Amino acid sequence: MTTRLSARAAIASVSDAGSFTELPAPRGESPADGPLAWAGYGSARARATERTGEQESVVTGTARLGGREAVLISFEFGFLGGSLGQRTGDRLEAAYAHARTHRLPLVSLIATGGSRMQEGMLALTQLQRVARQSVLTRAAGLPQLAVLRDPTTGGGWATLGAGADVVLALPGAQVGFAGSRVRPADADPAAYCAEGQYAAGHVDAVVPAAHLAGTLADWLRVLAAPRPDGPVKPPSALAGVRPPDTGWDAVRLARDPDRPRAEAYLDAYFELRLHLSGDRAGGTDPGMLCGFGLREGRAVAYAAQCGTATRPAGYRTAARVVRLADRLGIPVLTLVDTPGAANDAAAEQAGAGAAIADTFAALAAATVPVTTLLIGEGGSGGALALAAPGNTWVTPDSYFSVIAPELAAAILKRPTSAAAATADQLRIRPQDLVALGVARGIVGPARPADGRGLSGGSGPARSPH
Repeated sequence: MTTRLSARAAIASVSDAGSFTELPAPRGESPADGPLAWAGYGSARARATERTGEQESVVTGTARLGGREAVLISFEFGFLGGSLGQRTGDRLEAAYAHARTHRLPLVSLIATGGSRMQEGMLALTQLQRVARQSVLTRAAGLPQLAVLRDPTTGGGWATLGAGADVVLALPGAQVGFAGSRVRPADADPAAYCAEGQYAAGHVDAVVPAAHLAGTLADWLRVLAAPRPDGPVKPPSALAGVRPPDTGWDAVRLARDPDRPRAEAYLDAYFELRLHLSGDRAGGTDPGMLCGFGLREGRAVAYAAQCGTATRPAGYRTAARVVRLADRLGIPVLTLVDTPGAANDAAAEQAGAGAAIADTFAALAAATVPVTTLLIGEGGSGGALALAAPGNTWVTPDSYFSVIAPELAAAILKRPTSAAAATADQLRIRPQDLVALGVARGIVGPARPADGRGLSGGSGPARSPH
């Protein structure tokens, strides 16, 4: 079981000491027993107020988190199970409006059992109000972060929680649309907890309570950071190799198990990075790393393949991050490294084609600049989906091909031994890609003296550094 903090204790646990200022509660009158004249409802509210000291199930206000101001919404589970009623909706709407007026990020600390039964359908329609406010805030280009406390169920999960840009959860928190009393008797309890929702791609991170304040402060730091002017420069190459002599040499270099992978490139590029996980549709792909970070004090989003066959969930996660970055005005870096899209039956059933198409569309529609670095294998359309048209760079130990040379030879009814010659015909070397106009240039290693990358290869290849 997690510790159930009060609304104000939850605020104090994540905000800078003494920085919280409560927003005035909107004026709204309700009959003593509510809009349905539910017998005893007024008395139940009075007891909830006496027990918690609150007039409603949410406390709203502004506070600083790591020195950065945000609008906070915190649920009081002790007040009728943190349920949403008409007056709750008034407070939530006012908090969202304040965030937009003052251009502040919005952080929700959620602990709710859902809509308030004593107000019937009027309580349920508060979800429409919240959804509308979330859409308006999204359109204003302001980030929304949610922390799933125990419990986060019903409409609170389906609006403020799952509808947030960044979703964090406390360990062991009960999370799900169905509350504990309305689930099927034989339901797997793992599906209704923070860890289960993380595994299913619906939560970005499960964060221990002791680390929550620092994690939220880091997110606000990154999202409030200045944006780079124009596209970001690609990372420097991490392997000290020269461009290959032959197409098959390019394949061997890219498939070398000891060459640097995405994690190493991201660690070298960012001074701080925060991971986003999951496609919000029931899947995750450990072979796709996505998130936001700081590069020389400026915010950059990233989506990076890790050298494995990319699964549909990986493409959907990448598309999700590209669209979020576009909405927030943050440039994007993609790292391409895959033998190709996963093509097993499970991948097809999970919508591989649609997921790849959606990634192509996300990059094509992006209004923020996107920079791509090919760091290993560039296998067909599964790799190209993450490549920025007109701003793709390559490392000396990489190749890009319409299809793997072995498969090309097989399709052309050539013997297996012809794969190397076929690789040459396909012109897949880094320097070939530059000559063909597919890539802008070859990046080299950083110089120790100034950190600038060296150009690799010959001819038209050039360095961005």
